[in-house]
Amino acid sequence: MAIGVYPGSFDPLTVAHLAVADSAVRHLGLDRLDLAISRDALGKEHLDDGSVDRRRAAILSATAGRPWLGVVVVDARLIAEVADGYDAVVMGADKWAQVVDPAWYGGDETARDAAVARLPRIAVAPRHGHPIVDHPLPGGPPAATLLLPVPEEYGHVSATDVRAGRTEWAAQPDQAGGTTE
Repeated sequence: MAIGVYPGSFDPLTVAHLAVADSAVRHLGLDRLDLAISRDALGKEHLDDGSVDRRRAAILSATAGRPWLGVVVVDARLIAEVADGYDAVVMGADKWAQVVDPAWYGGDETARDAAVARLPRIAVAPRHGHPIVDHPLPGGPPAATLLLPVPEEYGHVSATDVRAGRTEWAAQPDQAGGTTE
């Protein structure tokens, strides 16, 4: 059974998150994909302690039509730690830019390279304003990196904008759909 993980704050879950999940399951041949919410997400200081349960409940409600999609709450903060034990890790190009940025490893490129080397198969979804071609990894991205095909209209969707009022981008309860075809 192939299991992937898609780490994020999902604050809130958006239609783009669901499109990325659908594409990952299809193109990586996954049997299950876990959305992983970190209790203490890096760079997300605006989240309060009670928001983890609220976000988990909202995700479960919005993904009822996707039985292959799970939700896990983790204590790990770095993507390499969250992805440990999974067959694949899924992320947007904005998250990939953070993964390869030494700043998230205390400025230590060696620590960054070691973390990236521990990652399982990597799938990156395009995100407007976040190119994934110019990254500082020696020799380029890991060979198993896959650029996920996601419809272009989802590249502009932002949870920040949903929090600011873009309700059409919010994943709705029981928003079925999603396929593994």
